[in-house]
Amino acid sequence: MNVKFLNPFLVAIGEVLKMEVGADITRGALSLERGAISTEEVATLVNLIGEVQGTVIYSMSYNTARSLVSRMMGQECTAFDEMAQSGIAELGNVITGKASTKLAAAGYHSNISVPMLIIGKGAKLSTLDIERIVVPLGTQFGDIRVDLALRDKSPL
Repeated sequence: MNVKFLNPFLVAIGEVLKMEVGADITRGALSLERGAISTEEVATLVNLIGEVQGTVIYSMSYNTARSLVSRMMGQECTAFDEMAQSGIAELGNVITGKASTKLAAAGYHSNISVPMLIIGKGAKLSTLDIERIVVPLGTQFGDIRVDLALRDKSPL
C-alpha cells in the first residue's frame, strides 16, 4: 500500500463526517496488515479502479451505524433496516468519492464502484496480495475502522 494514498482518505473522512453528522474524529495508531480481515457488524466496501486500484473497507458496530444514520436523518434509527443500510453505504460512497477526487487532483485518476454492504460480525475478507493500512477512528457516535488496500497502477 502506497502511503501517499492515505492522506486524501483521512481528509475526506474528516470533511464528510463533519459535514454529514458533525463528528469530531480522533485517529488511533496506524498499522499495516496482510491477510484476512474479520469485520465488525457492518462493513461497507468500495473498490477503486484506474491509476489507484484496490478496496476500501469501513467497518463499525450496529450501534455506531445506527447513531450515524440517526444523525444523518435527524431522527432516531432504532433498527438497522434498509433505510439505515442505504445511509451507511452512501456514507462510504461519499467518503470514497471525495477521496478519489483528491487523488485525481494529485494525478491519480480512478473510478469507484457502487458500495457493497456486509452485515454480520466476523465476516472474513481478504485483500489477497495488497497490504492494508488500518486506520482506527473514534467519534462521539462510536468507532470506525478503515482498511485501505490500495496500489498504484499508474503508467510509468
